[in-house]
Amino acid sequence: MRNRKSKLKAFLPDTHPEAERVLIRHLRKVPAWQKCQQVSEMIKTLRQLSLAGLRIRYPKDSDKELHRRLAALWLSREFVIKVYGWDPEKEGY
Repeated sequence: MRNRKSKLKAFLPDTHPEAERVLIRHLRKVPAWQKCQQVSEMIKTLRQLSLAGLRIRYPKDSDKELHRRLAALWLSREFVIKVYGWDPEKEGY
Protein backbone atom coordinates (compact mmCIF):
# COMPACT_ATOMS: atom_id res chain seq x y z
CA MET A 1 0.00 0.00 0.00
CA ARG A 2 2.84 2.38 0.81
CA ASN A 3 4.37 1.96 -2.65
CA ARG A 4 1.05 2.67 -4.32
CA LYS A 5 0.68 5.98 -2.46
CA SER A 6 4.20 7.07 -3.33
CA LYS A 7 3.45 6.55 -7.03
CA LEU A 8 0.38 8.81 -6.95
CA LYS A 9 0.87 12.14 -8.65
CA ALA A 10 0.48 15.17 -6.41
CA PHE A 11 -2.81 16.98 -6.85
CA LEU A 12 -1.20 20.21 -5.64
CA PRO A 13 2.45 20.04 -6.71
CA ASP A 14 3.40 23.21 -4.77
CA THR A 15 1.94 21.88 -1.49
CA HIS A 16 3.68 19.71 1.09
CA PRO A 17 2.39 16.10 0.75
CA GLU A 18 1.17 15.97 4.37
CA ALA A 19 -0.77 19.22 3.96
CA GLU A 20 -2.30 17.82 0.78
CA ARG A 21 -3.37 14.64 2.62
CA VAL A 22 -5.01 16.72 5.35
CA LEU A 23 -6.85 18.82 2.75
CA ILE A 24 -8.09 15.76 0.84
CA ARG A 25 -9.21 14.11 4.10
CA HIS A 26 -11.14 17.27 4.96
CA LEU A 27 -12.71 17.57 1.48
CA ARG A 28 -13.94 13.99 1.66
CA LYS A 29 -15.91 14.86 4.81
CA VAL A 30 -17.65 17.88 3.25
CA PRO A 31 -21.25 17.05 2.27
CA ALA A 32 -22.10 17.08 -1.44
CA TRP A 33 -24.59 19.95 -1.03
CA GLN A 34 -21.87 22.10 0.52
CA LYS A 35 -19.43 21.32 -2.29
CA CYS A 36 -22.11 22.31 -4.82
CA GLN A 37 -22.71 25.53 -2.91
CA GLN A 38 -18.98 26.32 -2.95
CA VAL A 39 -18.77 25.68 -6.70
CA SER A 40 -21.80 27.92 -7.25
CA GLU A 41 -20.15 30.72 -5.26
CA MET A 42 -16.92 30.33 -7.23
CA ILE A 43 -18.85 30.58 -10.51
CA LYS A 44 -20.58 33.76 -9.29
CA THR A 45 -17.22 35.23 -8.32
CA LEU A 46 -15.69 34.30 -11.67
CA ARG A 47 -18.63 35.93 -13.45
CA GLN A 48 -18.23 39.13 -11.40
CA LEU A 49 -14.49 39.26 -12.06
CA SER A 50 -15.01 38.62 -15.77
CA LEU A 51 -17.58 41.42 -15.99
CA ALA A 52 -15.27 43.77 -14.11
CA GLY A 53 -12.49 43.04 -16.59
CA LEU A 54 -14.84 43.62 -19.51
CA ARG A 55 -16.00 46.93 -18.01
CA ILE A 56 -12.38 48.07 -17.83
CA ARG A 57 -11.69 47.06 -21.44
CA TYR A 58 -15.00 48.35 -22.82
CA PRO A 59 -16.07 51.24 -20.53
CA LYS A 60 -18.56 52.67 -23.03
CA ASP A 61 -20.46 49.40 -23.57
CA SER A 62 -23.99 49.00 -22.28
CA ASP A 63 -24.88 46.21 -19.86
CA LYS A 64 -26.39 44.31 -22.78
CA GLU A 65 -23.15 44.52 -24.76
CA LEU A 66 -21.08 43.52 -21.75
CA HIS A 67 -23.25 40.46 -21.19
CA ARG A 68 -22.78 39.48 -24.84
CA ARG A 69 -19.03 39.72 -24.34
CA LEU A 70 -19.33 37.67 -21.16
CA ALA A 71 -21.28 35.00 -23.03
CA ALA A 72 -18.57 35.01 -25.68
CA LEU A 73 -15.97 34.24 -23.00
CA TRP A 74 -17.89 31.20 -21.76
CA LEU A 75 -19.66 29.85 -24.86
CA SER A 76 -18.55 28.78 -28.31
CA ARG A 77 -18.36 31.37 -31.06
CA GLU A 78 -20.94 29.47 -33.13
CA PHE A 79 -23.40 29.41 -30.24
CA VAL A 80 -22.97 33.14 -29.52
CA ILE A 81 -23.56 33.96 -33.19
CA LYS A 82 -26.64 31.72 -33.29
CA VAL A 83 -28.20 32.96 -30.04
CA TYR A 84 -27.11 36.62 -29.99
CA GLY A 85 -26.49 37.29 -33.69
CA TRP A 86 -23.15 38.71 -32.59
CA ASP A 87 -19.68 37.57 -33.68
CA PRO A 88 -17.14 37.90 -30.86
CA GLU A 89 -14.20 37.59 -33.24
CA LYS A 90 -15.35 40.76 -35.04
CA GLU A 91 -16.57 42.64 -31.94
CA GLY A 92 -13.96 41.49 -29.40
CA TYR A 93 -14.18 39.47 -26.25
